[in-house]
Amino acid sequence: MAKKRKSEKFRADFRKNRETRVRDGDLTRQFSQGELNEGDDAVAGERIRGKAELFRRRTVVGEQVEDDSGPAVRLKIDEAKCLAGRVLRAGGLESAVQAEDGRIFRCATRRLLKTLSTDQRHVVATGDRVLFRPTQSGEGIIERVEPRQGVLSRTSKGKQHVIVANVDLLLIVSSAAEPRVKPNLIDRLLVTSENGGITPLICINKTDLADPSDLQPLAGVYGQLGYEIVLVSAKTGFGIERLKRKLADRESVMAGQSGVGKSSLLNAVVPNLELRIRSVSAESEKGRHTTSAAELIPLPFGGYVVDTPGVRQFQLWDVIPEEVAGFYPDIRPYVPRCRYPDCTHTHEEDCAVKDAVADGRLDTRRYESYCQLFAGEMI
Repeated sequence: MAKKRKSEKFRADFRKNRETRVRDGDLTRQFSQGELNEGDDAVAGERIRGKAELFRRRTVVGEQVEDDSGPAVRLKIDEAKCLAGRVLRAGGLESAVQAEDGRIFRCATRRLLKTLSTDQRHVVATGDRVLFRPTQSGEGIIERVEPRQGVLSRTSKGKQHVIVANVDLLLIVSSAAEPRVKPNLIDRLLVTSENGGITPLICINKTDLADPSDLQPLAGVYGQLGYEIVLVSAKTGFGIERLKRKLADRESVMAGQSGVGKSSLLNAVVPNLELRIRSVSAESEKGRHTTSAAELIPLPFGGYVVDTPGVRQFQLWDVIPEEVAGFYPDIRPYVPRCRYPDCTHTHEEDCAVKDAVADGRLDTRRYESYCQLFAGEMI
């Protein structure tokens, strides 16, 4: 739930491209081209050094709020001229927005929203609830993004990349084979779901390519931790009905590496959807990127699901190394038993976490996954 911080008028930071020139000419260029003599004086009142910070701040009308994606600005607009809608697909120049009456508009984003300085790569994300000003031609302008709940995001180029907003279920899709399962990626998505307040559901696809007994060790570890697991096969239809029941009347997002069959699963869940799919590379056994952008898809049996592009690297956002252990339910109980209150559980003596691994009470692979996350290693 968004928390109101400050209302009415306030000074807001803007991106650097809002900075204006501090003088009309370039003295260096003029001097090199002979247009300015060495003895000439600068125009009175002209500043040689700009006050950049001043020109990157501006007074806006609205309120500052705190939602699940961090600090945000809720602008004051004329709501009587706007329609409420949901972003089905977010793009750089245009976003597809569905109004409450079912009509779909191609909307650009208000310049004021795009130029506000934030930690986010893009101000509008798939799943956002927005207010937009429609036009007669089926287009519109997004005037305001409402506070978000249930956000799936990652770090990209030092910024927060919000993959999808306003979801309550994260379907973590992996595959039994082709490509092989990546437990460390599952762990990262589990940490992200807990940090974002989203319920996780682990889905293992392509069970027709593996012996069920080979999946029991992995499923057993996550099952003992309280995570729900669904075994399915988009090819044979195994487990699809159970998956439908899990997605019904929920606002879900599917995430996982390329090639695990996210789009194939949606084609199996929703007949005639006809999402484009591609085979796994025979040489590298890695998936090929097919879905190019996150897209919100209404489900005929109630709810929504967001199909996302496959990920090969997933760096956590807004999680510092000291917080990682708290997101591992199997490691968390041992943390207070360590000798040192600031124990990192990697090299210290008298560490209860390391002792639990040595005694077999803590899964070795999960501990190694924690060490990678703590060190900030990319997968």
